Amino acid sequence: MFRVGDRVVYPMHGAGTIEGIEQKEILGKTHRYYVLQLPISDMKVMIPVDNTEEIGLRDVIDKSQIEEVLEILKQDPTPMSSNWNRRYRSNLEKIKTGDIFEVAGVVRNLAARHKEKGLSTGERKMLDSAKEILLSELILASDWDREQAVEIIEQILS
Repeated sequence: MFRVGDRVVYPMHGAGTIEGIEQKEILGKTHRYYVLQLPISDMKVMIPVDNTEEIGLRDVIDKSQIEEVLEILKQDPTPMSSNWNRRYRSNLEKIKTGDIFEVAGVVRNLAARHKEKGLSTGERKMLDSAKEILLSELILASDWDREQAVEIIEQILS
């Protein structure tokens, strides 16, 4: 069970801070929800407390794991399918896991492909989204502000 103030990752949306735990009545049943503030998109999300495991809600990585994430970004890209549809689905599945190391791999691979051959509109959006998810967690795990985090990631990827 998470508490108010905990920093957590909501897969496909990014990292945020639990601002509250509220009870809401929906269709005659009362449920408890985490109120999660996502700073990157400036969005508030309500997540059912009972479904956090299914959803994949997890703690933000600790500072000691930041270097591991950056090392993944520095590695050579891994082979991807030449079929854009398969590649897109494979990358989407990795992002959906909510695992920052998988997301970092997607960012690395798509950024490399973008430099080499360019990306379709869908893959460009996916790259932007994956970067935002990555940034949100790195910012909450470190002492970096958004500008620093963007600069570090862009420097590694260039």
